[in-house]
Amino acid sequence: MLIEFDHRQSGSPFVERIWRSRSRSGGPFLSMADTNIELVFTRMPGFVAATLRGPVSRASTVDCPPHGEWLAIRFRVGTYLPGIPTAALADRRNIDLPILDDGRFLFQGAAWEVPRFDNAEDFVARLARVGAIALNDHANAAIQGDIVRVSQRSLQRRLRQVTGMTLGGHRQVERARSAAALLIGGASLLDTPFEAGYFDQAHLTRSLRQLIGMTPARLRQERPQLSFWYKTEAG
Repeated sequence: MLIEFDHRQSGSPFVERIWRSRSRSGGPFLSMADTNIELVFTRMPGFVAATLRGPVSRASTVDCPPHGEWLAIRFRVGTYLPGIPTAALADRRNIDLPILDDGRFLFQGAAWEVPRFDNAEDFVARLARVGAIALNDHANAAIQGDIVRVSQRSLQRRLRQVTGMTLGGHRQVERARSAAALLIGGASLLDTPFEAGYFDQAHLTRSLRQLIGMTPARLRQERPQLSFWYKTEAG
């Protein structure tokens, strides 16, 4: 494995998960399609960065640098940045935040200390208090399956504004990640389409090629290094 991961779920209403990782060596890995906004802090020899990353609609191969360390806050779907449209971050249009000489970073007009793995929620709570992040309850309810509260037109408009994706696009990504997890876990090629909710094998293959970056057969056989694999886990 090129990258070692550690992660924990969060009890914050704004945060899904906190993760950290370290690269043993350099090399390529598959970066899967994704639905969430993340704030990622990177440390490498002679280099520090704070980066905002948005949803991604297609898989790609990414080069992992050696000797890197990352800490990230993965926001819940429905959390958004009032000053930055989510669509502006989509499909790897990342924003690198300015780093000050004292190691702090600039975000939404203020200087912030880089959080730690164990206190990231305190940092997020401060962001929420000053209005740097917010939560759209309608978008979050729709993702969880409660779409009765608002009209379909209003729902789709709010989802695009907050998540940068349609509800259908979000579900396609999550279904593909679920199918990939089943295959890497040893599920059969015949059973996976049904278990993951696909119409047939051809539908599964097209989806995984686009959103995960590999065919079902290759995923099951090769079990490749994938980006932040915890994201495929339920819960």
